[in-house]
Amino acid sequence: MEDSKLPLSLRHNLLDLFGQIEREFENLYIENIELRREIDSLNERLTGDGQTVDGGDPTKGALKTKASHSTSQLSQKLKTTYKASTSKIVSSFKATAGSRAVCQLLKEYMGHRDGIWDLSITRTVPVVLGTASADHSALLWSIETGKCLLRYAGHAGSVNSIKFHPTEQMALTASGDQTAHIWRYMVQLPVPQPTPDVSAPCDEDQDSSDREEGEVDGEGPCEVPTVRVATATLKSHQGVVIAADWLVGGRQVVTASWDRAANLYEVETSELVHALTGHDQELTHCCTHPTQRLVVTSSRDTTFRLWDFRDPSIHSVNVFQGHTDTVTSAVFTVGDNVVSGSDDRTVKVWDLKNMRSPIATIRTDSAVNRISVSANQRIIALPHDNRQVRLFDMSGVRLARLPRSNRMGHRRMVCCTAWNEENQSCNLFTCGFDRQAIGWNINIPALLQEK
Repeated sequence: MEDSKLPLSLRHNLLDLFGQIEREFENLYIENIELRREIDSLNERLTGDGQTVDGGDPTKGALKTKASHSTSQLSQKLKTTYKASTSKIVSSFKATAGSRAVCQLLKEYMGHRDGIWDLSITRTVPVVLGTASADHSALLWSIETGKCLLRYAGHAGSVNSIKFHPTEQMALTASGDQTAHIWRYMVQLPVPQPTPDVSAPCDEDQDSSDREEGEVDGEGPCEVPTVRVATATLKSHQGVVIAADWLVGGRQVVTASWDRAANLYEVETSELVHALTGHDQELTHCCTHPTQRLVVTSSRDTTFRLWDFRDPSIHSVNVFQGHTDTVTSAVFTVGDNVVSGSDDRTVKVWDLKNMRSPIATIRTDSAVNRISVSANQRIIALPHDNRQVRLFDMSGVRLARLPRSNRMGHRRMVCCTAWNEENQSCNLFTCGFDRQAIGWNINIPALLQEK
């Protein structure tokens, strides 16, 4: 191994894979031994019984039949176990190798002192990453260098979401302090420094999820400019504000709260325009259409609602009923579709022109959190409670799974995903309750080729 020409990161990945294969075969070997002992014990009992039975005993034939049947069952169990275990190993190897070709680690963003609920990409230059955390702060990051550029510390509770104005350097954050804040920011991007291998896994001597309170990497929040005062404070809710978003044009915002209502505000005056009521339980998310005055709200009542503000004189509402548990998020695509995710472990794709039933259903093995859909290729990124992130197309076909090992990926629940498709590249950002956000470079041609 000392003379190997393979990159260190690839060698680590291979060692991980071979370790998994060895453990699988070791378990299979142990089970094989136990089954053979059962077969030997059964044969011994049958042989002993056969010696005490005379040739004319009519039960002898039945005994042989029973022995043959039992031995056959055990033999079949051995074969099935072997085939299943081998198949699991091979498919795991293929999935891991394939996902690494499609998804490459871009950068890790560490500096929060608690879990990260939400993240978003600015829509104006300079393009930066924003994260919202349970540590009562929102941070802005350089995507290329991973350096923290600015901290917003105006909230008195968990910051549950962050969204950026479509044309100005303004951010909208929602908080557990029952308010939403609009605040301005100014950042200057650092000059990217060359790195030997951006895909190399992080140092595993210390798990970031086990860091001491207040411990951060490099340029932590205490060493960056801090904004403490909001430009506007929106405070009509009677409960936690769990999400907020800008309507097209950026002159109005919508907020979603645990008080079961969503509120529509004027940005310039901070005045409440509409209180959107009708959900039976707490709201979990809200999202606005990129080009039309449409809002979708999600709730623990297993539904999501579409609010139409295109006609100033009247707003209509449509209720979508298709999930059996909390709808954790529902988002618009660049078109006439809504994609909803739920704690019932499903994701459903809906056509706004025909809302009676979904046009596609994705079934998964874990609750789904705040999903996102890429604008150009319309690829759905699903963050899961079980630490996985999976990619699907709009017809429900699985495209890839982001790599996850003890050296790469999230170590706790993944809360949110966000796409950035600027500059002819496609990046996916994820965040979780392990206090870190991760940037991934997605090889779209390779992804679609695997499809």
